[in-house]
Amino acid sequence: MLEKTFAIIKPDAVAAKNAGKIIDRIEAEGFTIKAMKKIHMTKAIAERFYFVHRERPFYNDLTNFMSSGPCIVMCLEKEDAIKGWRALMGATNPDAAEADTLRKLYGKNIDNNAVHGSDAPETAAEEVAFFFTGIELM
Repeated sequence: MLEKTFAIIKPDAVAAKNAGKIIDRIEAEGFTIKAMKKIHMTKAIAERFYFVHRERPFYNDLTNFMSSGPCIVMCLEKEDAIKGWRALMGATNPDAAEADTLRKLYGKNIDNNAVHGSDAPETAAEEVAFFFTGIELM
């Protein structure tokens, strides 16, 4: 069964001009990009999006980083998309990520790790709806 997930190419990867390589890899891995746009989150939008982490010590740094430059938000689709996207991303810390994963290839450190992905179907639905209206989803 086809499943949707949410993905972000973070400001560090966009600034390093790695977004095209990441998009090419997404498509090569069999994902369909149902919606995609380049945005520059404000601090307030980043705070709303990452609200679930508001009590965590990294929240302020995370929201500052995510509002520091343009990023690319996407809705991806394929069978087992959430599991597949998380495997393609690799471990949160690029140093611990498996070879050939996006974070190993394009991440700098645990804070600047190139990509974000939903962790569950409910989260994916919420995150897709946060950035895309129904008409934007092909």
